[in-house]
Amino acid sequence: MAKLTKNQKIAAEKIDPTKAYALAEASSLVKEITTTKFDASVDLDIRLGVDPRKADQMVRGVVALPHGTGKDIKVLALVTPDKEQEAKDAGADYVGLDDFIKKIEGGWTDIDVIVTMPTVMAKVGRLGKVLGPRGLMPNPKSGTVTLDVGKAVQEVKSGKIDFKVDKFGIIHASIGKASFSKEKITENANELIQTLAKLKPASSKGTYFMSMTMSSTMSKGISIDKNSIAGI
Repeated sequence: MAKLTKNQKIAAEKIDPTKAYALAEASSLVKEITTTKFDASVDLDIRLGVDPRKADQMVRGVVALPHGTGKDIKVLALVTPDKEQEAKDAGADYVGLDDFIKKIEGGWTDIDVIVTMPTVMAKVGRLGKVLGPRGLMPNPKSGTVTLDVGKAVQEVKSGKIDFKVDKFGIIHASIGKASFSKEKITENANELIQTLAKLKPASSKGTYFMSMTMSSTMSKGISIDKNSIAGI
């Protein structure tokens, strides 16, 4: 087993593994225990009391984080020529259609999000084998298949993220950077949690929020006291 560094030992001592912390306290702690030399991502893992095998309990959606993710999101807009300028003005990093489809078919996926239009989904649909496993396939439910291309690009660039429960009933989401203030981390986390609360399936019985854990890249997880969060 690898030995802990001095900083890692100090960080570990700041967390009580038997305690669940209030959201604001966890946001402060995650900054204190982050010892990476780079600006680490702050992640939230939320286990829901749902059965993802049932279609009516598949929790997925989008949320616009009030303070963004802190990441430089690379956006590809696969659009018709009449929408290219709109996409460029909105901040898309790459804009086009057939040329980029050929690049993707050749294995190019150096992007984070693809925004496209319903009218070209027949072409984009052929890329499912490449984009699907990488989570890059555009989807109307996440707002990435739309005629309002400019708005969609702006939202993605400003911090809109999509999420989907995995096969274990867990939502994994990056909600900011360790360099964010504890207030910004708290507000971003709360926005995601409140959005999930609104998406609770009617068929889901019993406890909905089973557990919540906040962590940063390579840090220990901090258990969050769900009872400290208003509105859920």
